[in-house]
This record gives sequence, C-alpha cells and structure tokens, in this order.
Amino acid sequence: MPSNRRAPSALPLRTIGIIIAACAVVATLLIVTRGGDEEAAADPVSAGVPQHAGAHDAGADAAVEAAAPEGQSLTEVDKTFLVKVRQAGLWEIPAGKLAQTRAASESVKRAGLHLIDGHSKLDQLVREDARILGVALPNEATAEQQGFVKQMENAQGAEFDRIFANLLRASHGKIFATIAEVRAGTQNDLIRRHARQANQTVLDHLEVLEDTGFVDSATFQEVETAVKPK
Repeated sequence: MPSNRRAPSALPLRTIGIIIAACAVVATLLIVTRGGDEEAAADPVSAGVPQHAGAHDAGADAAVEAAAPEGQSLTEVDKTFLVKVRQAGLWEIPAGKLAQTRAASESVKRAGLHLIDGHSKLDQLVREDARILGVALPNEATAEQQGFVKQMENAQGAEFDRIFANLLRASHGKIFATIAEVRAGTQNDLIRRHARQANQTVLDHLEVLEDTGFVDSATFQEVETAVKPK
C-alpha cells in the first residue's frame, strides 16, 4: 500500500544563490574593515600620531658625528693644518673679490674667481672637519695676511695685477709644500681627505696664477728657499 507521506522538498536554486551572495558580501566587508584598521595603525599620520619634523635632521647629524674617526690620533700638526687652511680663505677670498674691480688683466680677474670658488668650498669643508674633530678655528687672517689685503686695496690696474699675482703665488707655493707634508704623515682619515681636497684646490690656483704671466722669478726663488728642506 503506497505511503501518503511526501519527501521534504529541496530549497529552490534561486534561494541558495541569494544566500551565497549575501555571505560573500559580509566577508568582503569584514576584510575591508580589518585592512583599514591595519593601515591606520601603520601610518602615524592617519592614526593621529604626530610626526617630528626634526627626526631626519637628527639622523643626518648623527651620521656626520659617526663619520668622525674614533680612536685615530690628531696631532698638533693636523690641528695647525686646519687653522692654516681657514686663515688662507680669510684673506684669499677677499683678494679674489678685489681682483674683480681693481685688476686690469682678464687673466687676473679669472684667477680671482678661482680663488673665490675654491676657497669658499674649502672653507666650508674645514669648518665641518674642525667641528667634528674639536679644533678651534680663527675668524681673522693673520696680521701679515691682512697686510697683503691692504696692499691690494691700495693698488689699481697693472700695479694691482703684479701685486696680486706675486703675493698669491708665493702663498700658494708655500702651503702646497705644507699640504704634502701633512698628508704624508697624518694618521687621521679626515685630515687625509682634507689634504687631498686642499691639494687639488691649491694646484688649480697655482696654475691660474702662473697663467697670468705676472709672476716674477723672484717669487719662485722665495718659495724655493722657504720650502727647501732644512
């Protein structure tokens, strides 16, 4: 005898599709919400954490300080070298500026521009190295160097050209020999770097001063006598 009970009917396919779609929407919302929270936590600005503008500068300063050669000796010769480089810039930059208004020769004006450019860069470097190494630098040229500038201030035209070329060539010739001695004996990496840069700068200045054609033979003899081994 056949049974009158009917088997339970399956859910319509359309209903199943709607349920699956709803679950997918809920899962997507959960993922998006969680991802936004993690991004906010990773970004200090989004999370309301103030950023410090000086953080980069502090890191840069620390890097400069870290460049100081710890444990390396710094002799009196090294310190004197930095002082002399500083003093050279304190009178040779003004000399280069005077050449632009008082020189008659274009080659002298050109040499003056080389002095301004070279010693401006060298002066920045010597102040940085001195700060790292703890070396006190002067803010004035020596009395003799100030006298050189005074001579040029009182000259004009061809007379200025001759005074400029000979004073500067003699000065650069003497310091050129000093740089070689410092580089040969120093054990400090910063001083070695500084001597290399100073050597390149002074060599350039020697050449442009000689190119003026105003350097006397007596100036070369003066330098030779000054740098001759004792």
